[in-house]
Amino acid sequence: MSQPNEYPDEGVPVSVKIRERLKANRMRFHSNDNIADAIEPGELDALLEEVAGKMRGVLDSMVIDTENDHNTADTARRVAKMYLQEVFKGRYVPAPAVTEFPNAEHLNELMIVGPIKVRSACSHHFCPVIGEVYIGVMPNEHTNVIGLSKYARLAEWIMGRPQIQEEAVVQLADLIQEKTQPDGLAIVMEASHFCMGWRGVKDLDSKMINSVMRGVFLKDINLRREFLSLIPRKV
Repeated sequence: MSQPNEYPDEGVPVSVKIRERLKANRMRFHSNDNIADAIEPGELDALLEEVAGKMRGVLDSMVIDTENDHNTADTARRVAKMYLQEVFKGRYVPAPAVTEFPNAEHLNELMIVGPIKVRSACSHHFCPVIGEVYIGVMPNEHTNVIGLSKYARLAEWIMGRPQIQEEAVVQLADLIQEKTQPDGLAIVMEASHFCMGWRGVKDLDSKMINSVMRGVFLKDINLRREFLSLIPRKV
């Protein structure tokens, strides 16, 4: 009689384990979702090795001789490391710690942060998306105050995933609104998309500009105009 397997997960790819955990908890895992809650200690290192192996298969299928080509000998692992630890890090790590302070002085004037340089990648072609974000906050006496650098850290965490710009700005707005609870929130993003400049129409000059307006920025046209007039590029 065969003995039961003492290690039922042995040989199962770590990506499968993470995926099954996500499904069991009914968690979405789209390209721009954060899945850190489903990843156990040590699994990111194993995932990196798995992705590197799959990437070697991609290079083989592209008929690239990685065994004899010194330029691409380590490309698979470099690409895997870049995806998991750098450009798509926002998928795999928890949100950055953000210390929140009460609005002790009852500040209620418009505050603008920017330009914050943001780097992402188009989820359609994995080509870079590079641009700037301006964030306007209209606080109230109950608003949580966070440090200026924290806006940049939150933006980096959201943008560090395969994104489309329209959804990225909404995700960032949702996160900042949750952290600060302001009367109003405004975000404008302007970015260049390499999927237009590097491929396709090969238009190097086109940029995409979009915005999200919440709370009093939607209701008060004068406040909205003030915000837009104070950022260096009028939108």
